[in-house]
Amino acid sequence: MGFEGSSLWRLRQKIGGELVLWPGATVCVIGTDAKVLLGLRSDDRTWAMPGGGAEEGSSFAETALAELREELGLIAEEGDLEAYACISRADNHIATFPNGDRTHYFGLWFELRSWRGEPTPDGDEMVDAAWFDPAAPPEPLLGSTRLGLELHRAWRASGRFQAR
Repeated sequence: MGFEGSSLWRLRQKIGGELVLWPGATVCVIGTDAKVLLGLRSDDRTWAMPGGGAEEGSSFAETALAELREELGLIAEEGDLEAYACISRADNHIATFPNGDRTHYFGLWFELRSWRGEPTPDGDEMVDAAWFDPAAPPEPLLGSTRLGLELHRAWRASGRFQAR
């Protein structure tokens, strides 16, 4: 589902661009060569991991899988997701969209190493997709994705869930 018609879109019709707190999920897709899959966003032309806001009745895992499927066409199972971080601090995860809407996302970040399909950008939210060395991501890189990569490295090194 694109933004129009989503739960957040319906809320925006009532409150406008005011800052809202919204749950979300993001997926760090790791290939067999240890590269990370990123998509080029259509709205601000930054590279980002697939992810987005939850719909009514969805869990974090369901949100992660839905965003992965919608944005990049990959299919995965809940059991293949491993939560490695929570990003929720306002200084880390407030998104300001081109129309001025501001959203403070709080969400879980998942690693995924098993899926079906080939990365295919939806042409709406994501216009390109490519694999990158996580230590040398492309620019411009979405700020929350930069933090998500940093927390992924810390999680891999320590084995401890990361929270910011």
